[in-house]
Amino acid sequence: MTLAKEVLEACKAANLKLATAESCTGGMVSSTLIDVPGSSEVVVGGITAYSNGAKQKVLGVREATLKAHGAVSEETAVEMATGALAQMNADITVAITGVAGPGASGPKPEGMVCFAVARRGADPVSETVQFGALGRDRVRAASRDHALALLLKSASH
Repeated sequence: MTLAKEVLEACKAANLKLATAESCTGGMVSSTLIDVPGSSEVVVGGITAYSNGAKQKVLGVREATLKAHGAVSEETAVEMATGALAQMNADITVAITGVAGPGASGPKPEGMVCFAVARRGADPVSETVQFGALGRDRVRAASRDHALALLLKSASH
């Protein structure tokens, strides 16, 4: 069974509607979930907010958060996840923002990716993973897989 299918089954068992808020993965998480037949029973949708402006306008990320912590930060990921929870009327969301590369983005190295999971009625959880300079495609794929694992963990509790 694929990780995406496990996520969908866990959400279905817990009666959770799922949405995503993605930046560096550009919709890869929602696409992977939607590839699974029957995903429409669980997946509400996904928001790809690549620019800071989109993060602010669509997901409600505060300008102060972006100025203080940057787009690639756990603080921004949390605001993306909670914004998607509200905008998509979902029960559980995952947000991803990071530096896929090639190269660093200012002081933030290639492969640094911040994640957050928000679940209705619970405090959001966030973490940063340093995947390293794997190359753009591999950082994005690793980020997608990590986001699915985080969703599975949260949906199963």
